[in-house]
Amino acid sequence: MKVGIIDYGGGNLRSVANALRELGVEPIIIASPADVADVTHLILPGQGAFGDTMERLETRGLDSFLKNWIAADRPYFGICVGYQILFDASQEAPGIAGLGIVPGIVRRFTGEAGLKIPHMGWNSAVSKHGETPVWKALGQDPYFYFVHSYFPVPLDPAVIVAETTYGTQTFAAAVAKGTMFACQFHPEKSQDAGIRLIRNFLGL
Repeated sequence: MKVGIIDYGGGNLRSVANALRELGVEPIIIASPADVADVTHLILPGQGAFGDTMERLETRGLDSFLKNWIAADRPYFGICVGYQILFDASQEAPGIAGLGIVPGIVRRFTGEAGLKIPHMGWNSAVSKHGETPVWKALGQDPYFYFVHSYFPVPLDPAVIVAETTYGTQTFAAAVAKGTMFACQFHPEKSQDAGIRLIRNFLGL
């Protein structure tokens, strides 16, 4: 097993790399498709805006590469914006297309009274399918760390692995499709639960 972290010129590479090293895995930094070589698992860390991320991926030739990688059912882990770009589009960047791998759109939290935006801090993610391989030993509603103003809305509820409620809005905190897993929260900042989730994804 060789794990690559996608470097698109943004994202929280250092924290994700440290989480992998905690599991005894030394990551490979991927800045272009030519860097992938014999990598078996890809992680796209999230930090930044939807439109900017898509433009950076396109500039580096990583957008079409990722589409082909996931279409071939090769393991992909998307975090925060690495999750959001899997969808068709986002209200954050009108007119800019996402990867279109998971049908749906990314929406902004509504400004209901007293609700702080961005959603920042610890919140539970309630499992929709019990203890699946990626959710092994996490329990029904583990807590993870969130920082976001937008959340994806999948058209097919069957892909939703876990849901989180913020204010009156319940949203898809994580999705899975084949060997692809993606989440809105930051496992690399979520202590034991986050490390367990990454471990499960890698099959360690």
